Amino acid sequence: MRYEVADSVAGAASLLAGEAGQSYVLAGGTDLLVQLRAGMISPDLVVDIKGLDETRTISESGGAYTIGAAVAGAELGEHDTLGTVWPGVTEGAELIGSTQIQGRASMGGNLCNASPAADAVPALIAADATCTIIGPDGTREAAVADIPTGPGSNSLGKGEFVVSINLPSRPANSSDAYLRMIPRTEMDIAIVGAAVNLTLDDDGTCTAAKIVLGAVAPTAIDVPAAADALIGTKLDDDALAAAAAAASAAANPISDKRGTVEYRIKVAGVLTKRAAKIAYDRARKGSAS
Repeated sequence: MRYEVADSVAGAASLLAGEAGQSYVLAGGTDLLVQLRAGMISPDLVVDIKGLDETRTISESGGAYTIGAAVAGAELGEHDTLGTVWPGVTEGAELIGSTQIQGRASMGGNLCNASPAADAVPALIAADATCTIIGPDGTREAAVADIPTGPGSNSLGKGEFVVSINLPSRPANSSDAYLRMIPRTEMDIAIVGAAVNLTLDDDGTCTAAKIVLGAVAPTAIDVPAAADALIGTKLDDDALAAAAAAASAAANPISDKRGTVEYRIKVAGVLTKRAAKIAYDRARKGSAS
């Protein structure tokens, strides 16, 4: 195995594209190194991008945020404003691993590793986040939702890697939330995750919504029917029940040692309802205005 430290984003793309064998990107390494030590992967080349400025900074312009792909979860949580404007996105990122892991684990790595249970991904999709991707043909933009294509697989081409994740500016009276269910109190993989992003009018009526579930399908799933159940309401009990039912109906999980199909379907509805309430309360308080 060859290890290279990239000196630029273009140089990293060139290294990755030039390798005839299997090449991998090292951002935080909290998935890559585990897979390497377990013999799950056998890289011919590992390119370290965590020293590149473009992958290590958080910037804000006009209310929109650009987050480098190698920014650690701990840094996201400590940022002055990101957690106020996008609390659900920050919540998802901060649930990746332990306190120690948080010093390295990145949203970019969590996204590209493409686990169905990735905690950072549902809230990013609910936020309509995009990625800046560089490769041998230059730079392109893609929706976060289009990156994972199945368990452990993504849509990036040969030589491509995610440089940054981009969050749009927020309208007034809007906020988000992310919740997950795990079998243990800490250090486990989600059996269900639910992200809700809402916008309200001045009267508290929901005017826009997006609900995304994780760990209940091969990739995170957008559930428009659940969002539609909330739009035009003040999230009364009937609206929340309808959203929960739609989320449960959309869930298509598997049974494994962490939870059965039936349990996961039920929890999908419960978490959707709870996350929606949290997002609504935050939006009402103007936490992201």
